[in-house]
Amino acid sequence: MNNNRMTSWHSENAGPRNNRQYAKPQQDNRRGNYRNDYRRDRNQNGSSNFAAQAQSSIKPGLTTKNILPVRDKLRVIPLGGLGEIGKNMTAFEYNDSIVVVDSGTMFPDSYMFGIDYLIPNILYLEERKEKIKAIICTHGHEDHIGALPFIIKKLEAPIFATPFAKGLIELKFEEYGIKDAKLNSIKDGDVLKFGDIRVEPFATTHSIPDSVGLSIRTPKNHLIWTSDFKIDETPVAGKPIDFEKIARWSKEGVDILFSDSTNTERPGHTISEKEIGVSFKEIFGKAPGRVIIATFASQIHRVHQVIRAAVETNRKIAFSGRSMVRNAELAIKMGYIDVPKDNIITLDKARSVPPEKLLIVSTGSQGEEMSSLFRMAQGSHRQFKIKSGDTVVISASPIPGNEAAVGDVINNLFRLGAKVVYGKEVDVHVSGHAYRDELAQFINAVKPKCFIPVHGEYRHLAIHAELAQGEGVPRTMILENGNILEVDGSYIEKSRWKVPSESVLVDGLGIGDVGNIVLRDRQAMATDGIFVCIVTIDRQTHEIVTSPDIISRGFVYMRAAEELIREARSEVRRIFLTENSRTRGDWASIKAVMRERMSRFLADKTQRNPMVIPVIIEA
Repeated sequence: MNNNRMTSWHSENAGPRNNRQYAKPQQDNRRGNYRNDYRRDRNQNGSSNFAAQAQSSIKPGLTTKNILPVRDKLRVIPLGGLGEIGKNMTAFEYNDSIVVVDSGTMFPDSYMFGIDYLIPNILYLEERKEKIKAIICTHGHEDHIGALPFIIKKLEAPIFATPFAKGLIELKFEEYGIKDAKLNSIKDGDVLKFGDIRVEPFATTHSIPDSVGLSIRTPKNHLIWTSDFKIDETPVAGKPIDFEKIARWSKEGVDILFSDSTNTERPGHTISEKEIGVSFKEIFGKAPGRVIIATFASQIHRVHQVIRAAVETNRKIAFSGRSMVRNAELAIKMGYIDVPKDNIITLDKARSVPPEKLLIVSTGSQGEEMSSLFRMAQGSHRQFKIKSGDTVVISASPIPGNEAAVGDVINNLFRLGAKVVYGKEVDVHVSGHAYRDELAQFINAVKPKCFIPVHGEYRHLAIHAELAQGEGVPRTMILENGNILEVDGSYIEKSRWKVPSESVLVDGLGIGDVGNIVLRDRQAMATDGIFVCIVTIDRQTHEIVTSPDIISRGFVYMRAAEELIREARSEVRRIFLTENSRTRGDWASIKAVMRERMSRFLADKTQRNPMVIPVIIEA
């Protein structure tokens, strides 16, 4: 487990750590690589008291207030998105103003049992919330807006987002019962002034409408922040990147370029989103029966292409999956998807449509448990059953870590008689992130004095920095979450200070109340099971009144291990009698010894290490 990856605002991790100041001079730059784990298409139930629940207090004793402010010098503080793909959040601080760019989530690693999301640690921002002038969201993907419901009540800052991202944020806030957030709409070419920080959004091409990068200026410096992007000269909607504007900025001088590093390992150039529309039309036209296509709910340009091909092949369209229905309805309402009204039907009405006239657009392209496609593959979808003659298209590449889950879904679909189109046999997926040639093209267009890669695992950042060096950029730097970069004219250096940046864990309505100890307990229960030994004693005499009770969950099946259980009861009784005569009713001491000795006993007997929970009941 990489313990550097998480913290808890008020966790159970008591001890000396809670009594020291968190911010400290940077001593160790090592950090583990992270995996992109968008594993599940999950939606929490709304709650009217969620906003209040989100306002958990900062862990006592932790502070960043010993990081003294600087005057007339820009600080860039990444709180997420470096050394990982997801959880994007960066603060730009100049004098009395802070502008935060993005606020995203990341899904947990497989060992984080029960955890729903990881969100950035905002302690540094909380302790300076009076300086926060804006939270700017560059687009509407979850890794850029997903943390907003969890942090907005703590920061109380106005949010600025492009129209489609704003629409998604409004839906998210409605789901979480947040009613008083200040939401503002921005667009390409707007000039926003927040104290001494001036921000100008510029249009980029990505896999979701209204994606923007940012030109950020202070009195002494000019920075460009790409956010997620690709170079697509024929986008499905919107306009291509304005390289004439980029050229003007380059001529004026750009001090630092922060650029998306996701696909820096992939050579060449991404294909245009428009090109896969031809593949969809061909597949839909040849399919003898129903077509089910699975993609990300946020891939609105992809959904637009799918719907266009369905209309051209005379198919009715139904959406399946809560997030797909929500996002598609918003995109249609806002005009990002143009489709004749009578072509869209509900899943219930889809039952009466001839198979060759029907298309289902579904969630579940990553094999997410309980997603719409997952339930279809399991035969448990309430409204829709896969049958022979169906064609299923997986319009996404498996994200690292999801290959097995996707493979299981594909196998089950084949088992049910469907034809499955996936992988690279047909062009049914394109990336929304630039490949190496595009990254080089953007670097050469900007010609920055310094280059800093963002949005990627550490190897992506390192490879991207090497690419920039090869393109002639005079200086490159690699930052990590929690670093403080200080920029003052030509001075661009890391501060000796580092702010807390370990992920905060979200479990249901609990924010930061699950930490390392709880995760270790969950790991132990999941991998080795639980062994509970219950001793009932007389309150007056402290003598055992009945044979010890044993409960096993995930360790052994008790009916099949009767001899082990009998020996365990005898051992529990022996340990209790020995320790009770020695300690004279010190239950805490007796339970500690019982836990240790029963753990050894079970390990000797089974070579397993269940979590042993001793219980003493006074009757």
